[in-house]
Amino acid sequence: MSNKRINTPLYILFFFCFYGFAQTETDTIPANIDKNVVIDSTIIVREPMNILAPSRAAFYSAVLPGLGQVYNKKYWKVPIVYAALGTGVYFYLDNDKVYKRYRNAYKSRLAGHTNDEFYGDGPAPKVSNDGLIRAQNTLRRNKELSLLITFGIYALNIIDANVDAHLLQYNLDENLALKPHFEYNEQENSTNLGVTLNFKF
Repeated sequence: MSNKRINTPLYILFFFCFYGFAQTETDTIPANIDKNVVIDSTIIVREPMNILAPSRAAFYSAVLPGLGQVYNKKYWKVPIVYAALGTGVYFYLDNDKVYKRYRNAYKSRLAGHTNDEFYGDGPAPKVSNDGLIRAQNTLRRNKELSLLITFGIYALNIIDANVDAHLLQYNLDENLALKPHFEYNEQENSTNLGVTLNFKF
């Protein structure tokens, strides 16, 4: 009889310890969650719009080609700008050099000389006076075209910097979104499926 009296409280104490542990674990799980409440934890922080950025980028590119692209952090465009400008300048200088050769030969013949590089058995093929005039006209057109293309590339460099600065500030995020919508209806014990168009300003 004495042993039963001692062991009975120990069993009861052991049972309450396990019950207490189980109760503390289940209490950490929230029981009442409203399924219609949607918590939006996304915080979008935008930089303020700089309305002078496009004008500043265009000005930088006008002062020094490629500087507006650097301002827009589009560094990969700088070699393209200088390669295009360099190509235009190269063709202009090359056509100008050949043009001066034909012009000097023509001026020498007008002065009565016959020792230019295009007369007789020289390193260059023999060219008549009419051929010298035609060559000068063609090379002059090529010079003007090369110069026009170079100025066009320079203008495109300015336009690209301006447009790129505009596009960098163009808002394209989830604040304007068309998304599928899924909601659980507790009253009818059913689900609602649809599409929502969200505008957030």
